[in-house]
Amino acid sequence: MKTYPLFIVAMLSSVLSGCFTASESDQSKQPQADSGENIPAENKVNPVASSYSFGTLVDITSDATINPVPYIPPQCYTDPVTDQGVQNPCYACHTESKRPNFLNDIDVQVAYAFPESGLKNNWDNLFKDRTEAIGKVSDQEILSYVREDNYFSDNGGIILSAKLANPPAEWDRNKNGQWDGYIPDAYFAFNEQGFDISPAGEYTGWRVFAYYPFLGTFMPTNGSTDDVMIRLPDAFRKNNEGIFDPVTYAVNLAIVEALIKEKDIPIAAVDENKYGVDLDKNGVLSVAQRITYDWLPKENRLMSYVGQAKTLQEQGAVHLAARLYPEGTEFLHTVRYLDVADGKVKMARRMKEVRYSKKNSWRNYYQLRGIVDDEIKERHDFPSRTKLALGDMESGLTVAQGWTYQGFIEDDAGQLRPQTYEETYFCTGCHGYIGSSNDTTISFARKFDHGSFRDGWYHWLEKGLEGVADPAREDGHGEYAYYLEHNPTGNEFRDNNEVLNKFFNADRSPKVEEFSKLSQDISHLLLPGAERALMLNKAYQIVVKEQSYRLGRDAVIKPVTTVHEAVESEQETGIKDILSYY
Repeated sequence: MKTYPLFIVAMLSSVLSGCFTASESDQSKQPQADSGENIPAENKVNPVASSYSFGTLVDITSDATINPVPYIPPQCYTDPVTDQGVQNPCYACHTESKRPNFLNDIDVQVAYAFPESGLKNNWDNLFKDRTEAIGKVSDQEILSYVREDNYFSDNGGIILSAKLANPPAEWDRNKNGQWDGYIPDAYFAFNEQGFDISPAGEYTGWRVFAYYPFLGTFMPTNGSTDDVMIRLPDAFRKNNEGIFDPVTYAVNLAIVEALIKEKDIPIAAVDENKYGVDLDKNGVLSVAQRITYDWLPKENRLMSYVGQAKTLQEQGAVHLAARLYPEGTEFLHTVRYLDVADGKVKMARRMKEVRYSKKNSWRNYYQLRGIVDDEIKERHDFPSRTKLALGDMESGLTVAQGWTYQGFIEDDAGQLRPQTYEETYFCTGCHGYIGSSNDTTISFARKFDHGSFRDGWYHWLEKGLEGVADPAREDGHGEYAYYLEHNPTGNEFRDNNEVLNKFFNADRSPKVEEFSKLSQDISHLLLPGAERALMLNKAYQIVVKEQSYRLGRDAVIKPVTTVHEAVESEQETGIKDILSYY
């Protein structure tokens, strides 16, 4: 249950280069939630119909939203009260945050803090019975579908990149004959260090990393696998002479990892004299084998990037601070189907979505504190206002902290197309403002540490989740075991009976042996059985064929009975015991 996020807040324009809450006098100038009255007849969605086609009924470039609050995801309407007691999936997102995320949003665990227009649950796909439609799709049919590559063409080119080089008229929002947003440029051809290599043998700048899947919806047992890559700006990839150097790049990535995790990061031995930076903080320039985290500016304990990035840092053109990425940082995130081979579940080739984000500008701690203060004031003074994100489907949507988000999703034929404004607005809900996020992101802070396979720099198609131990929380509990203890089905909707029956007896007492397996192998929880994986694939494919993402993009097999169809303002959730993500 998420509070409405902040991409949004009314504050000084020098701080908010992207998002805001429009004043009443300005709202007519901004993209508006639309009930349908102002949408041209040829673009209207039949409110009675269960499906629609973007090719005929909806303008993909429209800035209107039919759902007035697309940033409040379906999981936020969950009723945590059960016959066996109260569950708490909310803490995974809404928790006592860590600076410089200054929003402590534990209050959202105990009450539905929605604006008036968000009291009704608009995610109608939650309430549909897909069993009959699923039964018409054979296992082989869905396996053939998820094994098809909808990212690369037969000649190895990137399908989307070729289309966006000369975008179709129906994708060109501003009609200037070119695509003004992100054009996919990752080849998913990773070397042993995790760097992506183009067909021409060049580094694309992307580096893939393995991480602990986020709790709940993002666990593959609930319908999807995903991967993430990070890319730092060009200067971070070049040495002092301005020449691309993978060692320099790896060192800068390790520095960023140390800052995000606030801990030391081991590295391959490097000569500090090459950079003029005491990386291991031992007081001399010598051979370093770790990045020592030691950042406390008030005590003049500082850190530095290396290579050209160091020069830019000294000039004030790029910045460094704990738990913040340097400006220009990019992430590429693909969401995929589940494949089944030899009875085992793994990541599929077919992509459901390609998600992209870029940090366009820097926000210091003072500015981030101000964003939160203004958000609190906004909620108090105007609790009924919906939140608006600045941007559009072509250039992406920008959130207050300086990041722009953009996405591509399957069309009804399974090919990737740009998301609409409303569909991307949905994505900003988790990235705009939740207590557990870190500079609006989550995955890199959860990257596998040094000592894991390839020190965590690898793709899931190279090695899956098998054999990875349950990570310890700050309180010493296994993270996934702790989540299961408070959410026995392993998801927000309480409908994953496969997980429930695997880990708990009929009286809801834990099966000690199963939890013991989980402690050593998180795939025991995170991967669904083959039968369930295929069912989830089929359920999602129905949404694709309908193109009904605005009604919900979760893989729902049977109607979800554990979510509210509507709530009252500040209605209590029933949760009494506040939990922490950390």
